[in-house]
Amino acid sequence: MLMKIPTNEEMISLIGEALFDVWTKVTDLIEAKYDMERIWNSGGKRWTYEYKYRRGGKTLCALYAKEAVFGFMIIFGKDERAKFETDRNNYSVEVQRVYDESTTYHDGKWMMFELTDTSLFSDMEKLLRIKRKPNKK
Repeated sequence: MLMKIPTNEEMISLIGEALFDVWTKVTDLIEAKYDMERIWNSGGKRWTYEYKYRRGGKTLCALYAKEAVFGFMIIFGKDERAKFETDRNNYSVEVQRVYDESTTYHDGKWMMFELTDTSLFSDMEKLLRIKRKPNKK
């Protein structure tokens, strides 16, 4: 079932102007570095929308939106966790906390960041780079 893609106005009324600004900056950051399929889905039970970046059947990350909340999810498999753990001291305390508190399932560690501003962006870029090297020049 194809879902209706929310307009900018619908997103602003859902998450608010300030978070929509952060959402836009995150999508700009990802899209400047990665050439990916972009897929809108319903956000399941906990979220209103899911916006996924995929390529070749693999998900890079997904953004989530619900009433006044914006989430950024990235899933690390075993090798990716090893890379993060080697380098973890170069990440903010907040990113380390989310990493440590995230549940590890059979298919990886699911890390959900609730972004409220752009302060974690350099960490988000590094996390994305662990997941996949940028494929845009």
